[in-house]
Amino acid sequence: MERAGARSAADGGPLAGEEGPRGFRSPARTRPPGPVVVLLATTLAAVAATGAGPAAGADPERGAGCAGPERLPVPGAEHQRVVCLPDLTTAGLAGTPYTDMADQAGLTAAGTRNPSGVPGRQVDGYFPDDSTFNTTHGWNHDAQFVIRLPERWNGGLVVTGAPGTRKQYATDTAVSDHVLARGYAYAATDKGNSTVDFHQDGKRPGDAVAEWNRRTTELTRAAKKVMAQRYGRAPRRTYVTGLSNGGYLTRWQLENRPELYDGGVDWEGSLWTADGPSLLTSLPTAVAHGIGAADDRAMYRAGFARGSEFLWEYHRTAYWGVTQKTYRAEFDPSYDPACPGASAGSTVEEILAPCASDARYHLERRPASVRRALGKVALTGRIGKPLLTLHGDLDTLLPLAADSAVYRRMTDRAGAGRLHRFYTVAGGTHTDGLYDSHPDRLRPILPCHRSAFDALTAWVERGTPPPADRTVARPAGGDVVNSCPLR
Repeated sequence: MERAGARSAADGGPLAGEEGPRGFRSPARTRPPGPVVVLLATTLAAVAATGAGPAAGADPERGAGCAGPERLPVPGAEHQRVVCLPDLTTAGLAGTPYTDMADQAGLTAAGTRNPSGVPGRQVDGYFPDDSTFNTTHGWNHDAQFVIRLPERWNGGLVVTGAPGTRKQYATDTAVSDHVLARGYAYAATDKGNSTVDFHQDGKRPGDAVAEWNRRTTELTRAAKKVMAQRYGRAPRRTYVTGLSNGGYLTRWQLENRPELYDGGVDWEGSLWTADGPSLLTSLPTAVAHGIGAADDRAMYRAGFARGSEFLWEYHRTAYWGVTQKTYRAEFDPSYDPACPGASAGSTVEEILAPCASDARYHLERRPASVRRALGKVALTGRIGKPLLTLHGDLDTLLPLAADSAVYRRMTDRAGAGRLHRFYTVAGGTHTDGLYDSHPDRLRPILPCHRSAFDALTAWVERGTPPPADRTVARPAGGDVVNSCPLR
């Protein structure tokens, strides 16, 4: 779904930011100010990392003897390529055209341990689309996907969509490596648009985000048919999961396409509702605070947690402004047509800078057309399959009180509470990369996600109920980067 003029050279974008736009063509390659010198998996904090995609020169040794048919046509794909590889994990793919490590920056803590040594086939390609934000592989074509098919298959499939406005390889370290090592096939989509200028896609307000849902459904259906070709049968179980915008996609799919899945894990999914709460009701206060027009009490009322203050300055410089202005431009472009206008900016400073008018933004005062645009993508809580939600209590982009805590109440009101579990991760924030700068105050959520995925599969496949809703305490010692028991 492409809005006229949706042609951008910028690559990457916020999650609501989770992304640093890789491929952003800026004359300066300096990183935005802040304690972590990485792409912030949820805001444009990585606008600094430039480039056109994964390494195009290096190629791993082609694996020999992959079982099954050599041709694996992806239903509906306009273009694809299939390769047999000795290792489908990032340990084997880093530096090759089959992943993009720069697009993963900031999403995981430096000490994360990942499995390796999973041979199999990888299918890269794209579905028909007429927007060109995604420059990966030099294709200059959106709706790109990756499907990975391990030689030793356990009969399952895991599907995800990119966090923030990143692309299809963004969660290779965070999700793909782990599930491949357990025998699952894996499929990921760029959601049909990316970069900080994603809001230019589509013909009407809300179309760009609505496309994310359609592309995830499209890939899930196609991947199941690819499984049947490769393994001789469709997957026995299909799970959906994701971080931030990928978490939103997980919620939406289980509400609207439950027949395609057996369950999901939502990792700090963004919340969209027609009347709020949403990013458009919490971030204006943060923008106002950043320019000195709101005090700490206003931040607490907007849902930002007491105790998260040490993260505010970083988010002020790297997250709040760009996230608010780009999503407000997506759903309410008439509010301030000049900001961001056709583009979020042409330099790192312009992109990260807030629109001053956003400090005065009040969703409840905007015309009904804005609520109609939000209504295209709004969540209801009516999940049809089991869902486990994880959210850090120090999330300073999507405050827990204005997001997952609200979504938990929504599932209860919708009569779906029995299918939902909600785990608050003490010390967790929106992107695990910040742990490396604050190991004394934060903890990564990735190991909790892995535990939650195991709890989900036990629930679905063996009938073992997961723990009740609870706060996962931050331990005083131990390996918090790689361990997180939910019980």
